[in-house]
Amino acid sequence: MIEFKPLAGALGADVHGIDLTQPLSSASIEAIHAGLLEHLVLFFREQKLMTLEQHRALIEPFGVPEPTPFRRPGADAPDDLLILDQYDPTGSEGAHFHADNTFRPDPPMGAILQAHLMPERGGDTCFASMYAAYEALSPRMQTYLDGLEAYHSYAQMMERLSRKSGMKPGLNLTDWPPYKHPVVKRHAETGRKLLFVNYNWTSHIDGLSAEESTTILKFLYEHIKSPEFQVRLRWNTGDVVFWDNRAVQHHAVADYKGRRLIHRISILARPGAEKKLESVA
Repeated sequence: MIEFKPLAGALGADVHGIDLTQPLSSASIEAIHAGLLEHLVLFFREQKLMTLEQHRALIEPFGVPEPTPFRRPGADAPDDLLILDQYDPTGSEGAHFHADNTFRPDPPMGAILQAHLMPERGGDTCFASMYAAYEALSPRMQTYLDGLEAYHSYAQMMERLSRKSGMKPGLNLTDWPPYKHPVVKRHAETGRKLLFVNYNWTSHIDGLSAEESTTILKFLYEHIKSPEFQVRLRWNTGDVVFWDNRAVQHHAVADYKGRRLIHRISILARPGAEKKLESVA
């Protein structure tokens, strides 16, 4: 029987009583889905290492694999598998709180990762609830942000990655012009309000001057870092994490030496599986 053990006030739970290398029953799928909506990020500790086929099978009940938007030169991994293989994390864009791939009109609903090799110490990942971040704002600030829209840019992120780590686009940049999302959204399934801007992909807030936009975004990015919104994972080899990308931002702590190898598949919701996120305005 699957059991959830909450870990922090805002989000996060350890999940016990399941072997993810085995096919999921319908009851297990329902329990994991409900647990994800309640806890936002689920930790399955010290699982057996999954093959690519097992990883894809774990994704299948929740959506379809997302083609990764960037690739390391010379990498021969499948389009849906992002291999995070680092020895020196200095300058990593994962070192900022962010949601994944919000340049898409319909960003991934989540992602499932497994640690294949971890350094002796360091390399933790922090997760932050965007429900909690929104709810902690003053009513006046909430009112101001409701109805604003911000652009999210694939080109912006690719320029940073190519400059710092040599990553190449996995998609055609011209097919993905900047896309405008509400600064405050409602979750597609729970209806709760959440902040929806992040350092990696958000370029500017529509309708504000460059100085105003930069000031507001800088404030929000600092606000998101508040410890009371967070849970922190100390990885073990085999650990599997499933987070709700619609309501969670994450941050890879760049404090380690040695190799850190994680396999990730991001999940796109199947068409019609959930209602489209709406502006709160």
